[in-house]
Amino acid sequence: MATTLALSAAVPAAAQDEAGFQTYLQTLRQQALAEGVTRRTVDAVFPTLTLSDRTIQLDRAQPGNPGSTATPPFAPYKASHVDAARIGRGRTTYQAQRARLARVERETGVPESIMVAIWGHETNYGAYTGNFDLLRSLASLAYEGRRRSLFAGEFIAGLKILDRGIPREQLKGSWAGATGNPQFLPSVYLRLARDGDGDGRADIWTSPADTLASIGNYFANAGWRPGQPWGVAVSVPPSLDRAGLTSRMMSPRCPRVFERHSRWRTMAEWRALGVVPQGGRWPGDGVQATLIEPDGPGATAYLLTGNYRVILDYNCSNFYALSVGLLADAVEG
Repeated sequence: MATTLALSAAVPAAAQDEAGFQTYLQTLRQQALAEGVTRRTVDAVFPTLTLSDRTIQLDRAQPGNPGSTATPPFAPYKASHVDAARIGRGRTTYQAQRARLARVERETGVPESIMVAIWGHETNYGAYTGNFDLLRSLASLAYEGRRRSLFAGEFIAGLKILDRGIPREQLKGSWAGATGNPQFLPSVYLRLARDGDGDGRADIWTSPADTLASIGNYFANAGWRPGQPWGVAVSVPPSLDRAGLTSRMMSPRCPRVFERHSRWRTMAEWRALGVVPQGGRWPGDGVQATLIEPDGPGATAYLLTGNYRVILDYNCSNFYALSVGLLADAVEG
């Protein structure tokens, strides 16, 4: 036993990790074949895989939940994500892609400006889509084991993308597995990516037409309601009974995001409570909305419709969803 321990200690930890990773790949290989990945793809990919220590470091550095209920203000986030440069590039992209955007909006009901705003938020309109080898990162995260089922599944989905004819060198993205202009996970690509230019391939990496068609399809699939805004900026009277409007619903997904939303009321009911729009179009009286005050009482608040929840389906963060909606409004305006 002592001899075994001594030999183990003599081998660098990185080498031990790499050896363990290569052993785990045998399990992952069998899983991929069992789930229908072609042997040709498996034989081409697995010999190239090595452990990505950088990916694992980045994953372990993600903030946990320390139990604090403190929430930072929205204003600084808004200033850096709905800034003049991003709005300007968004308007340029909007005008350049109008024909494609109009077609996707006709087919899906998703507003042109929302599609552009997602593209702008995810990759700054394609300026940066990530440079991690997607399959290497996903295999490394699966090996790490903290979320093995998720990342093993995404790795296998990535192999299936190769089986669809997408070249390996195109599968670059974030360390966590998001790829292309809309930053889809591989499983999302397989389910929702669309060919927008008619060449027979859903190329979300280099084709604006495919990028926009895929984003539109994602939102339509998530339940976007045509003709309804995502929300509207409002002013709230100091007299509003916030305690009486506290939501008692508990969301199984992203509870800390949804617990900041009030109970749902119709727009007519909000108006009767003294809530007034700061500008823009006020939705119809029967539209249901929930209130959020991201910077606290006295600052700009927002009434959010069901379409806001569709944006949250893309990224479950109030700051993200609010910024997407505000960028969309600015791009269109």
